[in-house]
This record gives sequence, C-alpha cells and structure tokens, in this order.
Amino acid sequence: MDRIEDCISFIVGKAAQQVARRAREKLEPHDVTPTQYAVLKVLSDADGQTGAELGARLGIDSATTTGVADRLAANGLLERRPDPQDRRLQRLFLTPEARALQPILDHEMDQLNREVEGELDADAPRLRSRLRQLGARKA
Repeated sequence: MDRIEDCISFIVGKAAQQVARRAREKLEPHDVTPTQYAVLKVLSDADGQTGAELGARLGIDSATTTGVADRLAANGLLERRPDPQDRRLQRLFLTPEARALQPILDHEMDQLNREVEGELDADAPRLRSRLRQLGARKA
C-alpha cells in the first residue's frame, strides 16, 4: 500500500468518526449519547432486560453497560427493578420520560440515516447490508 488513505481500516475508521460525530451532535440537545440512545432503543423494543442481555445485544462489556445505565438512571430515563425470580439480577426499564423522548431521538437518528444514505446514493442499501455482515463476522 502506497498511502494510508488507501487502507480500508483507515477509510472505514474515518467514515465511522464522521457518522459518530454527527450522531453526537444530533443527540446532544437531548442530553443523550449515541451509546445511551442504543440502550434506550433496545429497551423500547423489549423493556425489562438485564445489563448482560443489553451488553450481548449491543456488543458492549458489562462495565460500559453499567456506566450507561447509571447515567440514564441519574437522568431519570431508566429505572432498575429486582428480577422477580432471581433477586440478585436487576432488570432495566424505561421511565415515562424516556418513552416520551424516544420518538424524538428516533427522529434524529432517522435524519442521520437519511443524511448518510444521501451521501451514498443508490449504493446505500447494499453498503448497509455488507457492513452488517462484516460487523456480525466472528473472528
């Protein structure tokens, strides 16, 4: 390889930085980070998951999951409840405030998706599919 700009790792990394920056900008007015949005989104699909279940779905470690849940709880968007069958486990639930905020956050992320897809033109669906396949690949 002659130039770093020709390295796929560099190219994908730079693109990911730009998309992540834009996601932060769109969510920041709502005091939510992209990782917090992901947790809220997963819980909006299936409330009452454990931190381990969230981490497995999102591919984040338990320390990160705990930290994100702590911040969401401190901001009044998430509450922890003991699991009825195993009181050692904590289940995570959206608060009414989080449920009211979710459509607004979804709208922001839908706008971001449209922005990025607009840059990619007709290649967007195929690229999304291929990126999903790459991300799911086991080492």
